[in-house]
Amino acid sequence: MKIRVDPDKCQGHARCYDLARELFDVDDYGQSSVIVDQVPAELEDNARLAIANCPEYAIEIISE
Repeated sequence: MKIRVDPDKCQGHARCYDLARELFDVDDYGQSSVIVDQVPAELEDNARLAIANCPEYAIEIISE
């Protein structure tokens, strides 16, 4: 599984970071970025939880 954050949609709520610090980082403004190329299988549920909790729908799964 691969995920990405759309920087145009991200508003800096940082919920994804709070839920899955192993997958996301945030800058000084709360803007998120994905820090893994491939989501490890054991963290896929965390990725889906972050996606579901993003109020701006800025995180998506990338088709491989």
